Amino acid sequence: PLIVWHLEALVRAGIREIVINHAHLGRMIEDALGDGARFGAAIRYSPEGEALETAGGIAHALPLLGDAPFAVINGDIACDFDYARLPALARAMPERHLQAHLVLVPNPPHHPRGDFALRDGNVSDEGEAKLTFSGIGLYDPALFAGIERGAKAKLAPLLRAAMAEGAVSGELHAGRWMDVGTPERLAE
Repeated sequence: PLIVWHLEALVRAGIREIVINHAHLGRMIEDALGDGARFGAAIRYSPEGEALETAGGIAHALPLLGDAPFAVINGDIACDFDYARLPALARAMPERHLQAHLVLVPNPPHHPRGDFALRDGNVSDEGEAKLTFSGIGLYDPALFAGIERGAKAKLAPLLRAAMAEGAVSGELHAGRWMDVGTPERLAE
């Protein structure tokens, strides 16, 4: 299963404390993965009940995530990004006054216009040459401070507000990446 691939890649990278948020069929995920010990990880779960969107789900999980910047990896991507890079980047975020660090990828056929521009390591919403957000990011918990726990909220507006303050860095991942979020792309 793709989620097991992510778990194994995170553990190989030295990331062993993992929080999984879920809504639809979440109990099946918990039953399949358990506490994570067999993967060399410690897994905790943040059940949403009703899906809360990306930012709402993260805000709901904040009590399990702590006060330091943390990584989020969407469960519906397949990629060869080196997760071992994330801890050092996360530790550097406070001193650089960053609220987020995004991994961007070249635009796939199903998303030709991209999401954000990347210039000199900074991510913005402005510019013609946009890239696609990969679903891999680092976030400061303060980015989600305005979201009430249990409320639905999208991530893009929070990121755009942080970009306007110059508080979002990023990088291009030119390796293997695929969004498998639809049955058609999963079959592909």
